[in-house]
Amino acid sequence: MLSRGLRILVGLAAALIVLAGVQALSDIVGPAFLSLTLVIAVGPLRKRLADRGAPAWVVILVPLLVVLLVLGALGAAVVVSVVRFSALIPQYAAQFQQLVAEVQGYLEKVGITSTQATQLFSSIDPGQLVRAAGEFLSGLLGTASAVVVIVLLLYGMCMDAPALAEQLRGLVASRSQVVEALTTFAQQTCKYLLVSTLFGLIVAVFDTWALWILGVPLPLLWGLLAFITNYIPNVGFIIGLVPPALLALLDSGFATMVWVIVIYCVLNFVIQSVIQPKFVGESAGLSVTITILSLLVWTWALGALGAILAVPLSAFVRAILLDSDPATRWATPLVSGKSSD
Repeated sequence: MLSRGLRILVGLAAALIVLAGVQALSDIVGPAFLSLTLVIAVGPLRKRLADRGAPAWVVILVPLLVVLLVLGALGAAVVVSVVRFSALIPQYAAQFQQLVAEVQGYLEKVGITSTQATQLFSSIDPGQLVRAAGEFLSGLLGTASAVVVIVLLLYGMCMDAPALAEQLRGLVASRSQVVEALTTFAQQTCKYLLVSTLFGLIVAVFDTWALWILGVPLPLLWGLLAFITNYIPNVGFIIGLVPPALLALLDSGFATMVWVIVIYCVLNFVIQSVIQPKFVGESAGLSVTITILSLLVWTWALGALGAILAVPLSAFVRAILLDSDPATRWATPLVSGKSSD
């Protein structure tokens, strides 16, 4: 019989193999879990319709239409924003060259020679540097290529959801641990999405309003970016801050960039790093350390979509591997960051 240490090593090896498989099948796994998350998100609506005696086709069709409308609107907004941002890039090439010249002059004053400064900046393409600010949104556009798969999966999952709920209720007597784990996962995912969406909207509105007052170009785009990156734990704030701060520097100068950074720190940092984690932590059932590790692992495996779905993905893994098995439930407090009752 294998010792506990060897069992842990075998488990870690199996996890690495599974993650490698997830990465290899990211074009399928990512859209599939996105569809599952969206179907779970409209679960309360489906339950409310069923409790009110709505016909079966209404219970299936209405949540599906809601998901498709939200997903379509968000996808269209991302596409339009990326197109507008790409069209804006060439306008700031001259400003970037001027900024590089000013930085070179400052470096020379502190002892770095002109040759060294030139070598430092010679490999920097201003167009590529500014485009890098939109890489996150552009990465999400890769999901658009799987739109047919997502729609089909959403249709199938919405069709199966009522029957699946009924089947889970029938398994309570014989598989209570599994049913409880999956039910808890669904409830926590709904709470997490609700909290993240609410705080994301608040942050996006204030950010957009502040950027509009400061005269930063494309404030609606940066508000959209702030909303989307709010689903990314811990580092989403930085991803949402860099593009408008960079554009403010190129468009209006250093003072405007400082104001953007200050306003984002006051609004985003206070809300996302002080207030929101209390609610998100309770709803997601994951500790801060596990959340950060989840972000790193799932971003590596699934790209930008993995960053957004990092918390639900890890919550699902917790439900399957820990909560559903009495032999492994002892590890749940280690993952959730809370003491067991």
